[in-house]
Amino acid sequence: MTEEQDGGGPGKSGEPGNAAPRKRADARRNEQALLDAAAAVFVTSGVEAPVRDIASRAGVGVATIYRHFPTRADLITAVYRHQVEACAEAGRTLLADDASPYDALGRWVNQFVDFVATKHGLAAVLQSDDPAFQSLHAYFVDRLVPVCTDLLRAAADAGEIRSDIDAYELMRGVGNLCIGAEGDPRYDARRLVELLVAGLRRTP
Repeated sequence: MTEEQDGGGPGKSGEPGNAAPRKRADARRNEQALLDAAAAVFVTSGVEAPVRDIASRAGVGVATIYRHFPTRADLITAVYRHQVEACAEAGRTLLADDASPYDALGRWVNQFVDFVATKHGLAAVLQSDDPAFQSLHAYFVDRLVPVCTDLLRAAADAGEIRSDIDAYELMRGVGNLCIGAEGDPRYDARRLVELLVAGLRRTP
């Protein structure tokens, strides 16, 4: 391996450190790909899915996953945080892109439903005594409640919804509607959540 390839010296341009940032960027992209693969496998097979299934979906060896995430708890925690961050970022993007804050709120709530309803086995994990998971709920609340608050405030300021809606209360309500959705094909949590969001609209 050359100095440029392993990041141990200058790149072809002769500028010191040129390869190291590129290597770090590649490592971040690889980690994101692993997290996306793990999240997809967790949706279909739960958080106890074999690591080899995740490795296969990501197109890497099992050893690569363990190099990034030495324990299953590390992997579950990283996936959960990764998806929380994606949900938080989606709220900001939707609010900036949508002409109607209410439409942005509705689209974000749909993404939130996807996030909540596809956490097969995670509820039991979060209630376990494993210290690795003890801060996840607080992290979830701290990152997503402010995003929901901003969406609600924007929609209320635009006169599209009532102004007395609490973000945490709304998110708890959505979460409660999603309970059991994965075990009953006749239960459509998204439809009920859409009815809930429609009920937020200000009546003439």
